[in-house]
Amino acid sequence: MIFYSPEKAILIALLAIAVDWLVGDPVRLPHPVVGIGRLISTLEKRLLRPEAAWKVRGKGIVLTLTVTLAAMAAAWGVVALARWIHPWLGFAANVWLVSTTLAVKGLKQAAIRVYEPLIRGDMAEARVKVGWIVGRDTDELDEKEVSRAAVETVAENTVDAFVSPLLFALIGAAPMAMLYRAANTLDSMVGYRNDKYRYFGWASARLDDALNWIPARLTGWLLVAAAACMKRASAADARRAVRRFARLHPSPNSGIPESAVAGALGIELGGTNRYGGVVSERARMGWPRRPLEPDDIIRSVRMLYGTSYIIAGGLLCVWLIIAFGTR
Repeated sequence: MIFYSPEKAILIALLAIAVDWLVGDPVRLPHPVVGIGRLISTLEKRLLRPEAAWKVRGKGIVLTLTVTLAAMAAAWGVVALARWIHPWLGFAANVWLVSTTLAVKGLKQAAIRVYEPLIRGDMAEARVKVGWIVGRDTDELDEKEVSRAAVETVAENTVDAFVSPLLFALIGAAPMAMLYRAANTLDSMVGYRNDKYRYFGWASARLDDALNWIPARLTGWLLVAAAACMKRASAADARRAVRRFARLHPSPNSGIPESAVAGALGIELGGTNRYGGVVSERARMGWPRRPLEPDDIIRSVRMLYGTSYIIAGGLLCVWLIIAFGTR
């Protein structure tokens, strides 16, 4: 692993945040997550067979270890090669690779693609666009349910698409950030509790839960702080909602950001979802002080950006203290 001093690790993280804010995911550049997804699909085809549960679970463990370690090793190799050419090129490679594990701008763009047809009244397009970012059935959702799906996705991905990869980048720069992104991609592709993936995706789902455990709880407090800086948002209700509702969510982590956003905005998240025609009742989070509306998508994006601003500001202060405070 290529380790950096705290000063350089923080600078890598700050520059990666800036790249994500300004550039996002350029369509024409190769994205590491695409490669991770292809590797998962290839290995799944080779490993997943109708077998005894313990064998399927064992192969799922092999899949999880192979993909995460391969992603980490590939990031290490790219940085090492770039660093061999020139130290500054290695530093730039680290910044770029870390930025690809963040998705603040991409998440905002995905949410806006849902919001715009909603406010035009084009429900057909809104259902299609929200179907790009959620796993539930969307073909019969009304305006409120489309808005809820988008808000829940932005809230949950405040952890997955920003806080978690950034914390792992601070620990081990690009290799550790890419390990996290591989684990999260595994969970999104095979970490389901359905008949197909119940055993095969068990290791991927458990690893993702473990890696997100601390970041999710940190995100809860960051969302409370973001709510305190916003109009028409309640930091106190965000904090109370996390205490009251987060534990009701089937995920040990996702309920924290979702309940924080619900409490802050005075809306109710959760409820009835359908996956492949099968009804799933999710715990309801927050107090419905008003009806959920399309503008709540924009408010959830503001909370996402507020969280990123708070982290970036905190990291900048720490970097300035380390870089200049001891000289």
